[in-house]
Amino acid sequence: MPADTAPQQPDGDALLQVEGLKVHFPVTAGVVLQKRIGSVKAVDDVSFSLRRGETFGLVGESGCGKSTTALAVLRMLEPTAGRIVFEGRDITHLNAVKMRPLRRRIQMVYQDPFSSLNPRMRVRDVIGEPLVVHGLAKDKAAYRARVRELMDLVGLLPHMGEHYPHEFSGGQRQRIGIARALALSPSLVVCDEPVSALDVSIQAQVVNLLMDLQERLGLTYLFIAHDLSVVRHISDRIGVMYLGRVVEIAAGDTLFKAPKHPYTQALLAAVPLPDPELDAARPHDLIAGEVPSARTPPPGCRFHPRCPQAMPRCKVETPPLVERDGSEVACHLYGG
Repeated sequence: MPADTAPQQPDGDALLQVEGLKVHFPVTAGVVLQKRIGSVKAVDDVSFSLRRGETFGLVGESGCGKSTTALAVLRMLEPTAGRIVFEGRDITHLNAVKMRPLRRRIQMVYQDPFSSLNPRMRVRDVIGEPLVVHGLAKDKAAYRARVRELMDLVGLLPHMGEHYPHEFSGGQRQRIGIARALALSPSLVVCDEPVSALDVSIQAQVVNLLMDLQERLGLTYLFIAHDLSVVRHISDRIGVMYLGRVVEIAAGDTLFKAPKHPYTQALLAAVPLPDPELDAARPHDLIAGEVPSARTPPPGCRFHPRCPQAMPRCKVETPPLVERDGSEVACHLYGG
């Protein structure tokens, strides 16, 4: 059965289910009378589920559709097709009024810890703003107590609330962003490359903080990153995206020890080893060529123009995600 028509079986323990998600952006021509001449298929038939209390990592090259998928899940972008089911409710096409109470349950930690914070607001007001917006600040005493609690939760001292974002380091600013995301006690936190703008030493601190908060608060993470070592450290399961589609889903250790899709294998082969001799001795199956345009993606398997194991059917048939040895992989090598 083709990937874009295969139904996903419901998961009773799933906090989030994404089924056949598509996000296409129109391409137009003309200045006054604009005419649609095509579309950019940023996300094209993506399906995955996210269980309560787990971290699902989403990885892939820049431009593969990771962040667009996250924005669609948050309903910050309107899906072109597919379904998004959150806590058992279909939120795919809910309007702004109906989405408002659900936004308390889904929050986001942004990539840039500086531009995502209002430079004119004190840190205490940045963290407490969601409480005001959603009418949860009953009085000033309760408001201040909640802000202090959130600051302590992420390792910030109370007096820091009087300062402005520009007075903090990158890691501290990201802690402020995390505190703001937790203000409404969400069940799902979308982390869109939350450590990519930080120094390596600070990355570890922030990742460990996220893992500690997950254990203490029972959070569920959709964690998007391009740093495979970070994703491996924090994720329970990992989905690999290529040109708008998921090509492999597996448990973290399984994916790194026995990757199945040729694209996943090439991604892992590109990660350098700390030992120069071992790194030089291992095979480096690097990917040839450039990523095709999302406006005119190749027919069949989208990876086939760059795949060293491509077969004739790869050029005409789109492989569905099939289960193989505990993993899900979209590749004709596995009988899909």
